[in-house]
Amino acid sequence: MTTAQHLAAIDLLRGRAFPAQRGRSELGDSGPGFHLARLPTAAEEGQECGMRQEEAGEQCDAEFEALADAVAIRWGEPQRVALWSVFVRSISGEDIPDPWEELSHLTDDLHLWRVDGHWIAVGVARADEHRWELLAVVTETDPP
Repeated sequence: MTTAQHLAAIDLLRGRAFPAQRGRSELGDSGPGFHLARLPTAAEEGQECGMRQEEAGEQCDAEFEALADAVAIRWGEPQRVALWSVFVRSISGEDIPDPWEELSHLTDDLHLWRVDGHWIAVGVARADEHRWELLAVVTETDPP
């Protein structure tokens, strides 16, 4: 996906109602008060063609920076939010609302914007030992 396609995916999520129950969509997971998308990257395609893991990570970081810059052009500078304390609170048994608990297990930090009563977040997550992915979130739930 290109940056323009990533932005279109975020717009699609912004216009979509939140479901009453958690479920899957073509972009990822949705539930009461949130949509969490896993956006395809060129790094995924490159790894299928033999791209080294380090190169794939760098490519995903570059795509993340391009997406964050494009979102910042629309809605201003982001808040940069570290999720370490949310992760620690979660594994200590504190009840953390969705999607924040899941995000704290996927990524260390996010770029975050408040837009029209919703939070928009983008970040990078390690999908598995060999793959990275971009995350995009639209939620009405305030960060913990």
